[in-house]
Amino acid sequence: MEFEKKLARLEEIVTKMEKGDLALEESLKLFEEGIKLSRECQTKLTEAEAKVKILVGQDSQGQPVTQDFASSEE
Repeated sequence: MEFEKKLARLEEIVTKMEKGDLALEESLKLFEEGIKLSRECQTKLTEAEAKVKILVGQDSQGQPVTQDFASSEE
């Protein structure tokens, strides 16, 4: 399942659980699914963040100079 679909399903689960009208067993089932989806989405975001580069300028030959996304937050 792609990231956007996982996120949409996670939002659907949250909406259902916030209503508070589910049986305990159904709530637990949805909670477990939600935790799994949340972890998968977080992993995908972490992987994407590692790939993001920020253009910080050009070197003496006019080539782009990049820096890891995480390094720019310091």
